[in-house]
Amino acid sequence: MATDPHITSAQEVIICDLCETPARQFCNSCQVSLCLDCIGKHIDSIQTLKHDVVQFKDRKVQLVYQECGSHSGQRCEAHCSRCNVPICMICVISTHNGHTIRLMEDVVSELKSEIQHETRDIESNLLPVYKKMTENTEKDIGKLTQEFNSLESDIEKLRKSWQQEVDAIFNKVCSMIKSIRENHLTVLASHQSLLENQIQEMTKTVQQNKEIHQSNKVSEVTNHQSKLTEYKEIPTIVQQPIPSLNSNTDPGKELTIELGEYTATLKQAELSSQRDAKFSSMSTKDLLDRAKVIATSSTGVESLWRISCLGTDEAWLSGKGKTITRVDIDGCVRESVTSTCQKTPVDIAVTKNDELIYSDSDHGTVNIVKNGVSETLITAPRGWSPKGLCSTESGDILVNMNSGVQNKVVRYKNRKIAQEIFKDDKGDLIFGKDKWMLFLVENRNEDICVSDFITNSVVTIDKVGRVRFRYKGSPAGGPKPFSPRQIVTDSLGQIIVADYNNVCIHILEQNGQFLKCLDKCGFHSLCGLSIDNMERLWVGLIENGNVKVIQYMK
Repeated sequence: MATDPHITSAQEVIICDLCETPARQFCNSCQVSLCLDCIGKHIDSIQTLKHDVVQFKDRKVQLVYQECGSHSGQRCEAHCSRCNVPICMICVISTHNGHTIRLMEDVVSELKSEIQHETRDIESNLLPVYKKMTENTEKDIGKLTQEFNSLESDIEKLRKSWQQEVDAIFNKVCSMIKSIRENHLTVLASHQSLLENQIQEMTKTVQQNKEIHQSNKVSEVTNHQSKLTEYKEIPTIVQQPIPSLNSNTDPGKELTIELGEYTATLKQAELSSQRDAKFSSMSTKDLLDRAKVIATSSTGVESLWRISCLGTDEAWLSGKGKTITRVDIDGCVRESVTSTCQKTPVDIAVTKNDELIYSDSDHGTVNIVKNGVSETLITAPRGWSPKGLCSTESGDILVNMNSGVQNKVVRYKNRKIAQEIFKDDKGDLIFGKDKWMLFLVENRNEDICVSDFITNSVVTIDKVGRVRFRYKGSPAGGPKPFSPRQIVTDSLGQIIVADYNNVCIHILEQNGQFLKCLDKCGFHSLCGLSIDNMERLWVGLIENGNVKVIQYMK
């Protein structure tokens, strides 16, 4: 039996629901308390329905049935299971004749039972887990701080054993420690904030569920949407290793210090000549004075928008239509895949395991192709659509999520959200506000390079989500405004981006310094850009579907 919301103590006065006058009457049909003056006003406000107005002491607690949209003056006291809609008795014998019909009272009772079960599940099972994880995160922050304090203390002790000439090295080490420490704490603090936000959201949901469970309004119960599945996707934290510190000293000959992957070695002869540490690095490749077109092939792809290299001599292509095509360097079709998209894939990429993935904004998913068949890899959060894609060296998937008015970059680790990037340190939005996508690539230093043609800029963000720099084009690129499209990086960490307006390719060094433009390769209308294992650029031309393979380094 429903709980009577109007039961009061003898000292309390029942107030009219339409004004502040004491109530003497009650509408059983609408479950509304009324004073004598408001009876007519209430009946006039809903003239199409019957109103059972009685003395307040004779009131009956019952469900408030909504008015039938098809038959004026009729309340929906039944529910059509086949059509999943509330219906009135006239509907039962007319438009829904022969369908499976249930009493709305039974449907509401069943739904309230489910809501009650969901509420218990959140309160008893999920909230304790989130709160426990929050406590553990706080402990991890304390432990991390102690370990870094100890690490810094060891560094200071070691500093005293080195000569004054190596201070520059230790200053660098301390700077790295500070940066790593901040990164670690930022990750943990971000995780803690995510947990706390989820706890607040779940607490709010519990309160809303309780209110709906106590409600007699059918529409509130039937419109309830469960968030239980969403809450059961408990966020995980990526454990960041603390760098180890090692040192070796051979007085008069060699001094060495190691912090994680950073190594500095000083020898006596080197100290006397240049007083600097020597660091190992890969050999430098020089850019060609003029890029060379190695191959040009006709692919037959209409409006060639996206290209993603596979190994050395093959690439996946997509344009207008559902089909994604794998071609070799001569343009010969090796494989075709029909995507699940209604129109066309928004973006394509190849994972570190050489598997094709693509974004299907029509269905809100990122799909992976296995043996020619599409499988759902990631489902976008409610209200967001997946756009740009990037598969990282670690196996994570970076996805540009777009809400229609806002963009963000989301890192997925093992199909779960591990990081979201959309605001800078000042709380301002990093990316342009519009329905258009972002192009993504991860650099070798784990920076995320984002081609944002909403703001006509390339934004580079470090791995914890802080903006490092923005590149807005160079006069060398051409007279028109810089309009970036697909973006790649090479083994030197150089950032390479297609400029749609000026029909050229900009090359930047890792820290955003402009190096040169490639613009004498017979481009007409470029958008698609990728790089193969031999560090050759594959450029897709929109207007004719041709692919040019370009050598730009010696």
